[in-house]
This record gives sequence, structure tokens and C-alpha cells, in this order.
Amino acid sequence: MQKEKLMAVVDFCQKECSAGIEALYDEPLAGRTTFKVGGAADCLLRYAGEDFPAFALRLFARCDAEGIPVFILGGGANIVVSDSGIRGFVLDTSAWRGLIADGDGCRLSFRSGTTLDEAAEAAAAANLSGLEFFAGMPGTVGGAIFMNARCYGSAASDVLVETGVLHFGRGQEPEIKRAAADPAGFGYKKSPFQGGDSLILEATFKLAEGGGEIRAAMERNRRDRQAKGHYLFPCAGSVFKNNRDFGKSTGEIIDALGLCGLKAGGAQVAPFHGNIIVNTGTASAMDIFNLKNEVAAQVKARTGFDLEPEIIFAGDFAG
Repeated sequence: MQKEKLMAVVDFCQKECSAGIEALYDEPLAGRTTFKVGGAADCLLRYAGEDFPAFALRLFARCDAEGIPVFILGGGANIVVSDSGIRGFVLDTSAWRGLIADGDGCRLSFRSGTTLDEAAEAAAAANLSGLEFFAGMPGTVGGAIFMNARCYGSAASDVLVETGVLHFGRGQEPEIKRAAADPAGFGYKKSPFQGGDSLILEATFKLAEGGGEIRAAMERNRRDRQAKGHYLFPCAGSVFKNNRDFGKSTGEIIDALGLCGLKAGGAQVAPFHGNIIVNTGTASAMDIFNLKNEVAAQVKARTGFDLEPEIIFAGDFAG
């Protein structure tokens, strides 16, 4: 995409912003994801001003008028960016972070760019229980809501009570709305924000008063993630969703078929966990994509089960 066109949008937004916009052109994205693969963004935007929602409103309104796509990047923990990168703007939300004061003593509100570990620590410091499963989990609060992150028997939607969301696209005027979380809109690794044009700005969680068991549970979760090898290689955790109708976890199915260790280029099904693909150091995004397809094809051929990817593949993988 023409750099001049992108620069004009940045200039348009900057005129109303209280702080400077960081605009990085042809910015490599590999280092901003947990898989450490992928090409460059035409332009990566990062804004640290307190008026981030107003900045985002102007950005999406102008991009909609100009036909410029905007990809939202959180912690980069559940995506694979294509080797050709991402066209248009990539909006990095990592500067929009922190705890927001809430009047209810058992409620905590966070900006969407807050890391999950930060959110868990803030809840523990307030002696509130309910976010322990976030401890050690990569990613941000916004990403966890978008994916309805789930682990250790808990899901984000279990404690989510309200969101602040910017709705955009499809020729509509961008607008920010606060709404109570509707449990009917959430499911296993599903949220009402998937497939729609929305930027999660804030999330409010209803928690419970706790005690010394909070930090003990957090440390137990962190140790378990480490023991399972989540931090040994660049990866994104589970590649496929678990379907209990299959009778066992996806990792157990893949392991039982002898697919652990299977490789495609520099990507490998982890020898220690069937549902994790790792970057051994030289993987391309296409290596990961092809290996994901090969595992799914073998599972389908040998068991009849259709595996559903949990990872988002962003950009062009047609090649």
C-alpha cells in the first residue's frame, strides 16, 4: 500500500491527539508475536495517550473512508503472521494498559492492552479471586476476551461482566459502547467479537474475596505451564481446540497417532505435547501453516475427527 496514503491518515489523526503517534513503516512483526515468525506491516501504529479511544475513533473512521484495512494486534500470543506480512495498518494496543478504578470492591476493570499476568497480579494484590488462571498466560486482556481464553477449568467469560468496545467498519460511523457481557454470546473459545469489526477497549471482571490460596494457585499454574514446555520454544500454546465429543483431548489424539515430532521445515509438533507446534529456530509462517494442515489431515484420515484451529492465521497464506 502506498506509504503516502498511510502517512496522510496518520497526519489526520495526529491533529486531534494529545500525544505523539508512533508510526513505524514496513515494520517487522515477527518479534511482536510468540511464534517469532512473519513478515512486516505496511505501518504499525502505537499510541500511548490517555485519549486512545478518541484516537481509535478517528483512525477507524478515516480508514473506512479510504478503504484501508486495520488489523488489531494485542500480545501476539495466538496468531501466526504470514511471511508476506499484513497490509494497511496494524494497531498495536500494548500501550493502552493498566487497572481502572471501579466503585464495586469486588470488581476490577482493565484496559485491553494490559497483559494477563499484570491483571492476575492486580487481582491478587486486591485479595480478589477469579483471575488466577491468567497467571503465566501470554497475551492481553483484550485478546483473552476476544478468544474467551480458557484454562484450568476457568474461562474469561465466567468472570466478565462488562466491556467497552469500539464498533467500526461496513460503512458505519465508528462508535464506542459499554455493554453488559451476555453469557449467551460466549462459548468454548468463542466470543461475540469474533468475525465482527470491533476493538475491545476495556473489560470489567466480577471477582470474589479471597485469601492466601490466590497466589498459591497462580504459582501452581505458572509451574504447570513451564512443566508442559510452553516456554521452551517460540509457540502459541494449543494449535487446535479441544472437542470433548472425541473422547479425549486433542493433544492425546495427536500423540496416540505418533505425530509428536513431525516436522515441516523449521516447524515441529512438540515432542512433549501433541497439540503444540513449535518454532525450532528456522520456521517460516508457511511451515507452521503447512504442518497444521498436515496434522489435521492425518487426524481426519485416521480417526474421522475434524480438528478446528485455535490459532489465528493473519495475512495471506494462499501461497
